Amino acid sequence: MKILREHNVLFVICFLGLSSCASTPETPAVPEMRPATQTPVHHPPVVSQPAPPPPPVSYRPMAEDQCGAYALQGLVGKPRTEIPVPLDPGKRRVVCSSCIVTQEYRADRQTIIFSSETGIIESVKCG
Repeated sequence: MKILREHNVLFVICFLGLSSCASTPETPAVPEMRPATQTPVHHPPVVSQPAPPPPPVSYRPMAEDQCGAYALQGLVGKPRTEIPVPLDPGKRRVVCSSCIVTQEYRADRQTIIFSSETGIIESVKCG
């Protein structure tokens, strides 16, 4: 118990000694305020132009349509039974609108989404 008191006393002495060495921050000098001697510059008013209309909501192929989805846009609105059989099934996935699918993006894969209720194709896109 005596050792603990000695350690506490030693700690308090060190703490007080270190805190007394701390310096106070100096306040920066406030620059002298002078009246403006220059004449104000008048800028012409800014003419606002109307915002461009939003792009139509449809598939727009990128610079390179890597998956060939642009060629299948004619399927939108048709029944899923009209989807042609692909030469490479690994490059296409056909999913319903309420199906759970992975979220990875593959630019070379076609994704055809059809309504789970009606069987009508809703979109054809890369991914």
